[in-house]
Amino acid sequence: MNTHRFYLRNVLLKIFPLPLLYVGNHVTGLASTKKLSLPMFTVLRKFTILMTMMLEIYVLRKTFPRRLVYSILAIVLGAMVAACADRTPVSDLAFDMEAYTFILLNDAFTAANNVYTKMKVGIEDLGKYGVLFYNALIIIIPTLLASASTGDLHEAVLFEDWVNVTFIICFLMSCFMGFVLMYSIVLCSYYNSALTTTVVGAIKNVAVAYIGIFVGGDYLFSWTNFLGLSIW
Repeated sequence: MNTHRFYLRNVLLKIFPLPLLYVGNHVTGLASTKKLSLPMFTVLRKFTILMTMMLEIYVLRKTFPRRLVYSILAIVLGAMVAACADRTPVSDLAFDMEAYTFILLNDAFTAANNVYTKMKVGIEDLGKYGVLFYNALIIIIPTLLASASTGDLHEAVLFEDWVNVTFIICFLMSCFMGFVLMYSIVLCSYYNSALTTTVVGAIKNVAVAYIGIFVGGDYLFSWTNFLGLSIW
């Protein structure tokens, strides 16, 4: 029994603070999407790349060639151009302290999660599968408690479409694809740098930003903003 307790405590110490970063990433991500249009959300997410590079320099003691640094700065410049394009009171781009705070926190949590994932996958007794398993195992209890306290768990249990075959198939597919996504992130971090993982993840936002211009109806077009969106 003592051996099992020692092993569990050892694993918890090794994987910390990944579970906290994972929860913080999702909470701030959900909160920030409610405040901004989809294109602007993806634009401000570009700061994750800069934060990841800075954390790799500070935490992992990595160095980067100048051409790479200049490329990252160009991406951030595009985000700043888009964010500063319009400040009218009715505009989506008007400064919102709560929205910008949540999305910058989300950037920080995502960057830290990628950097520490890169660090943890190389630790003995963890590896790729250990990081996925123990991270999910640790956060499942606080997630259930939080869902129960907010009433979401009760609503999920009473959800009517649990007997709908189409919904169940879609639900199981989303669970499977969620696993594929998480495993892909860990695998990419294992074979590459945390910065590479962040940049690869940001590529999908190119399509998301342009689709969001036409879908959703909350994007206010301006040429300056569109130029900023296009600088990746």
